[in-house]
Amino acid sequence: MSLPPALRRSFEQACSHISRDRLAETLTMLVDTPSPTGGEAPLARRIAAHLADLGIEAHEQRIQVDQSNAVGWLGESGGGASLLLYSPIDTVTSNDAAEDLPWAGETLRTDMRAKAWREGDTLFGLGAQNPKGHAACILMAAEALARAKAPLAGQLRLGFGAGGMPTDSRQGKVPDTGHGVGCAHMLAASPLPDFAIIAKTGWAVSWEEVGLAWYEVRVRGTHSYVGSRHLLPYANAIEHMGRVVRSLEQWFPIWAEQNRSGLVAPQGVVSFIEGGTARTAAFTPAECRIRLDLRLSPRTTPDEADEAIGQILEELAASEGIDLCWRRLLAIPGTSTREGDWIIRSTIAGWEEIEGRAHTATPGLSGATDANILRAHGVPTARIGLPKAPLDDPDFQLGMNAAYLPHMERLTRLLVHSALVTCNRPPDGEKGG
Repeated sequence: MSLPPALRRSFEQACSHISRDRLAETLTMLVDTPSPTGGEAPLARRIAAHLADLGIEAHEQRIQVDQSNAVGWLGESGGGASLLLYSPIDTVTSNDAAEDLPWAGETLRTDMRAKAWREGDTLFGLGAQNPKGHAACILMAAEALARAKAPLAGQLRLGFGAGGMPTDSRQGKVPDTGHGVGCAHMLAASPLPDFAIIAKTGWAVSWEEVGLAWYEVRVRGTHSYVGSRHLLPYANAIEHMGRVVRSLEQWFPIWAEQNRSGLVAPQGVVSFIEGGTARTAAFTPAECRIRLDLRLSPRTTPDEADEAIGQILEELAASEGIDLCWRRLLAIPGTSTREGDWIIRSTIAGWEEIEGRAHTATPGLSGATDANILRAHGVPTARIGLPKAPLDDPDFQLGMNAAYLPHMERLTRLLVHSALVTCNRPPDGEKGG
């Protein structure tokens, strides 16, 4: 897994083409092109054109209206193992105040806009760290390898996927735009790679992801009037739902501890509530509904999650006298790649060489990524990415929207190392060895 002398020289030569200024230029291009889930096509075209300008074969891969992947490749297939470097490119917020507010905040802050700016070694803007900082590192790695004319016996594939966010269609537009739709389309459009690395937040190599299940819970009540609540049968669906939400939020940490294992500690959250109408504040609704996301360990099936959700809700309905029903909306199982697989061992070895210390995996993970799509298609996959930028008290949004260029430089070097060591591995080597 260590680089032989000839590849060592190629590695050093490629790394000489990596610079913070060039990373900032590339990332600025990505940030300045809005790419909300379902609307990634303009960015996919820019990425494909960017790669083509570097002499790298690339094209836009259309999925549906306004939604595309970008794909590219270096080297030829057949002479060595193939490796896919993959990053999603969509942002969960849209860069549109009318769509994003007030759910994402009171105002559309400057870091929540698709306009990059740089302060020293930190670059800000919508998605600057996640996902676009990761996409920029893949682009920079490909550029460095191309400029160095690095030998690649096998094919290095570059994948920039639409629909990577765990989200349904925005504002009732074209359905099936999130939950890994771009990654699945990419894998269906060409032969599967031997290995993959997904660049996604976290500066430690991981080999398993939580999955997720989405549920909808409906609570029934009586449609009534405030002036009659003391005269007629009264059951406020919103008040009853409040008790359901409280019970679920108290149960989620129990679920996480019961299913903590390996690298994961799967969490849950109630994230949406609807009941009544703003124009009729005097009237109670006949129904209130919520949606929740329950994360799944790779060792928990969606059916087992259904059983757990059903039990907690049925017990609650019986004890509290609440009329409710529920259904699962979707499920993406959690996945694992064997820790001893080549792509895990080689990525860890590259990490240790760049860091100069022993690798330590990060436990307690609960973020789901397109690694689940890759592994579900039989592709051994490692995950590695950027840590959060060193900022004072960043909130969730700022953590997504601020990328630290020294971190990006380090990740890019690791991706170059992984490309050289994997694509020059004999193609007849045991895939999982």
